[in-house]
Amino acid sequence: MAKITLDNLAHSYLPHPKSEDDFALKELNHVWADGEAYALLGASGCGKSTLLNIISGLLRPSQGRVLFDDRDVTDAPTAARNIAQVFQFPVVYDTMTVRDNLAFPLRNRGRDEAYVAARVQEIAKMIGMEAELDQKARGLTADAKQKISLGRGMVRKDVNALLFDEPLTVIDPHMKWALRTQLKSLHHQFGHTMIYVTHDQTEALTFADKVVVMHDGRVVQIGTPQELFERPAHTFVGYFIGSPGMNLLPARIEGDIAHVEGAAVPLGHGYGALSGKVEIGVRPEFARLSADEGLPMTIRRVEDVGRHKIVRAEVFGREINIIAPEGEGIGPDKTRVSFDPDRINVYADDWLVPPMAQRSGPVGEAA
Repeated sequence: MAKITLDNLAHSYLPHPKSEDDFALKELNHVWADGEAYALLGASGCGKSTLLNIISGLLRPSQGRVLFDDRDVTDAPTAARNIAQVFQFPVVYDTMTVRDNLAFPLRNRGRDEAYVAARVQEIAKMIGMEAELDQKARGLTADAKQKISLGRGMVRKDVNALLFDEPLTVIDPHMKWALRTQLKSLHHQFGHTMIYVTHDQTEALTFADKVVVMHDGRVVQIGTPQELFERPAHTFVGYFIGSPGMNLLPARIEGDIAHVEGAAVPLGHGYGALSGKVEIGVRPEFARLSADEGLPMTIRRVEDVGRHKIVRAEVFGREINIIAPEGEGIGPDKTRVSFDPDRINVYADDWLVPPMAQRSGPVGEAA
């Protein structure tokens, strides 16, 4: 296992980048702890695979350094970094049996056959392929081959890091849940440093100790699933995490009151003077339908999803979502919406603004 340090790291695919917009991966400085599981989460094209490829040694960054346990590996080839990587599409040896595919990384490093046999059996059980161990890989389905690829990535215990690049794309939904659970169990058992790239928030939130949310080539927040849900550091995090995502309304802030189109919304904390694009953000879970309190609202439709209802509505011409309990009556008298003051976040130019009592320095990118 290894601590991974990203020092002044940035990358452009252009030979002579002239501005920040020319960088696929914008400058970042982070230290990822030894033995933790991280998920790189973001939409397609946000830079997460670029970052993973830099960490693995498949790509040399335009600037900055990568360190494993304070050893500079920026120029070290992939083979010298002692990592295991599982890619989006399965990479297996078709002419080998499942058993020999799983054993290959261990035999390649000279491990004795008794250890190899025991470890292969353990991994085969984890990926649900004990019955296929003596089958050739050639005739197996794509999801079975990807399970072999996952198993081969996990078979070594001595790696600095396990890197997964959207490894469950070709796996059927039921098996996705099982393999995510097994990966998390493996991490708890052996304590590998794991980095898992995905665009699927469910995968990220169920797998990782810390989720690294990326947007437009930038890391906008690193946090636990609870931190990302309750205090999104950037409006993109609020939008991308949660289903539905966070509601955003333009506002003018005066102390502990937000003014939305002239209507007052009480806040749980006080704020100083703000400039730029100012908004309040509140999760649908912390919005309540009302007959006489809050902002005027028009309900457009109601979606019953079993455990609760999602109310799609408009406030001053802007779409918002409200989570209503399954048993709550939604009649024509429900024409307003109110928010839990302590659950309202304030944003300036898309970045979270801490309340005045919590300020300890300039607001900026979350670490």
